[in-house]
Amino acid sequence: MSESATPKSDQLAATTTRLKDSGGAGKENDRHLIFRIIWYMVSFLLILALVAAFCSTLWEYSTRRYLKGFSDAVVPESSSTEEKVEAIVNWMMNGPARLRVGPYALPDRDPTDTLNYTALLQVCGTATNAFLNLANSSGVPVRRLLLVDKRGMTKHVVAEVLVEGRWIVVDPAFRLVPRGRSGELLTREDLASPDVLALATRNLPNYSAGYTYDLTVHIRLARIPLVGRFLWNILDHLFPSWQDSTTISLLLERRSFAAMVLAIASVMFLIVLRGCLRWYGEHRMGLRPVRIRQQMRRALHALLHASQ
Repeated sequence: MSESATPKSDQLAATTTRLKDSGGAGKENDRHLIFRIIWYMVSFLLILALVAAFCSTLWEYSTRRYLKGFSDAVVPESSSTEEKVEAIVNWMMNGPARLRVGPYALPDRDPTDTLNYTALLQVCGTATNAFLNLANSSGVPVRRLLLVDKRGMTKHVVAEVLVEGRWIVVDPAFRLVPRGRSGELLTREDLASPDVLALATRNLPNYSAGYTYDLTVHIRLARIPLVGRFLWNILDHLFPSWQDSTTISLLLERRSFAAMVLAIASVMFLIVLRGCLRWYGEHRMGLRPVRIRQQMRRALHALLHASQ
């Protein structure tokens, strides 16, 4: 009995081993399949990001060309920073007749609109947008400034311009460059004084008493649901002066620039992610993913042969 049982037990053991091997091979195949799916998805997203980067760069280039032509017609190139600011404010106050726009288009932040519609130049947000874009195109360091209440809600939007080492305030909605008793340009710290603010705005009958400079910010992330406050704390910890940047203001005030930066950042992220996937596939799974150049070459080759 023992001798006849031995071949059966050996056969059973061999069968069990084969099942284990096939099971392990199946799991390995599943891992390879999942990896290839992720690889092709990332490659596809990278191609989309490259297309988006190209299109958004063209969009930003055309916007810059438009703004440059606009600023050349409004701002004397050889003038000082203060003279450029005055030229832009005077153009906003006394410029040529502009198109009217309905109330539903007021939130628009496209400079090709904010520079050409009367109604948009009368609202603090879009008027400041027009000023920021023109000033930036004229080579003037500029950023936006939000006047907020104790709850962090925005009351009014103005601009700050760097003039001789000082960030002076400009109020595009009221076409105002605030000045002190001696004619000096004023900063937000100066305007935090009620007496100084009252003197600077004494000739503006419609200026609201609530537009005070005791609480100001450059960026308000609290409006972003759930992650706004968390993102603010992270950025403050990593880059203490991030919100003072003129580039950050431009990102928020020009959609074409924001789209270009986001697209380029996506391309860089996906290139790094693809590189990490390649390393993992080659060193941990023994795979050699096809390079994107080879994929494009094969696709082109197939296309050429199909057209013949």
